[in-house]
Amino acid sequence: MAPNAQAQKVHDELFPGYKSKLAVTDPELVEVFGNFAFDEVLQLSKLEPRTRLMVQLAAIIASQAVQEYRVMLGAALTVGVTPIEVKEIVYQAVPYIGIAKVVDFLHATNEVLEGKGVGLPLPAQSRTTPETRAENGLAVQKQIVGEEGLKKLLLSAPEDQQHIHRFLAANCFGDYVSRAGIDLRTRELLTFSMLVALGGCEPQVKGHVAANLKVGNNRLLLIDVLTQLLPFIGYPRTLNGLRCVDEAAAL
Repeated sequence: MAPNAQAQKVHDELFPGYKSKLAVTDPELVEVFGNFAFDEVLQLSKLEPRTRLMVQLAAIIASQAVQEYRVMLGAALTVGVTPIEVKEIVYQAVPYIGIAKVVDFLHATNEVLEGKGVGLPLPAQSRTTPETRAENGLAVQKQIVGEEGLKKLLLSAPEDQQHIHRFLAANCFGDYVSRAGIDLRTRELLTFSMLVALGGCEPQVKGHVAANLKVGNNRLLLIDVLTQLLPFIGYPRTLNGLRCVDEAAAL
């Protein structure tokens, strides 16, 4: 048993020379998954391969699947995702899923890149300083959330929670989202992918559906992203993501 010809072709392009042990021990699963992930869902996608692999890497990090991440990282590099883009995906995961869940992926990334002869550290991508991070982060946050939405968020927070919102601006948006290496529209797709795959974050998913729409990523693109994540994150989280898209896009 083996994936169909189209699925096998895509697989060989993504993983040149890679032979999975599961093809020997679990040929039925390899056939079913391969036909679905590398043929059926791809027929419905308009995402370019680089974007598809980037959002899949983001979701795989949130899913805490280090072994699968290593394999898909190889595919991402094969289709032209740059080492800087890969590092930025990993860095951006820190404010959304936490360093405790990200550090193993950082080490895995470094090992894969060094194995391919990439010198580390890579060129710095920060656009802020300790003096400008809060101001720059707030500017990026306004660009994503909108000035009125941000005012509403800040006014609704009690005094004893205001420090969290200051952290959100300076740390999440200033230290991470404002970085170079990946454009803002793609960063919002990455955030959406991480939050959907993480699960239990539906209010934040809806917030970032609205943010994606604000920066120019439309509803069809978000559904396309969810379709390409489905084989890796499963149906419950995909369906939750679809509901968030429907509810947020209807507002």
